[in-house]
Amino acid sequence: MPPIPGSGLAKGLAVTLRTMTKKTVTAQYPDVQPELPPRSRGVIALFEENCTVCMLCARECPDWCIYIDSHKETVPAAAPGGRERSRNVLDRFAIDFSLCMYCGICIEVCPFDALFWSPEFEYAETDILDLTHERDKLRDWMWTVPEPPALDPRAEEPKELAAARKTADKLRAQQEQEQEQQHAQDDTGQEGNA
Repeated sequence: MPPIPGSGLAKGLAVTLRTMTKKTVTAQYPDVQPELPPRSRGVIALFEENCTVCMLCARECPDWCIYIDSHKETVPAAAPGGRERSRNVLDRFAIDFSLCMYCGICIEVCPFDALFWSPEFEYAETDILDLTHERDKLRDWMWTVPEPPALDPRAEEPKELAAARKTADKLRAQQEQEQEQQHAQDDTGQEGNA
């Protein structure tokens, strides 16, 4: 059956009329902040305490936009007769967001969970040189990182937690047994004195 001439026009006008009767939804952005999805990628935040200056993030970055400077520090021996150790100390950690393509490779390869996605997105600058943010600014963004989602209650317990719980249960049982023995000794000592 051939289409009726003008049916496409009628369908288009019907969509237009339906849309015209609905209330418009306009986000008044500067006054009303948008509700972002929980996993939105805004900016990269640095948890400086976890950074061991392993340089994996800088090496794996396809844009080479991460700049890290460090120095070695000698740590005295923990026990007498032990040897001194050296460790890297972070001097500079900067990300040039004018080069960054927000791929998240640096966050994925960090073995110590020092980098996170923050939903913060208002960091525009008037000069492109100001888009290189140093570790102080990256640390400030760390406090905007949302908590990870809760685990699925039906999922099996992680092996690490199961092992820790098993060890804690053994220690608790051992302490209870020692307390019972202590009470038994105390009771025996009181009967002997009476």
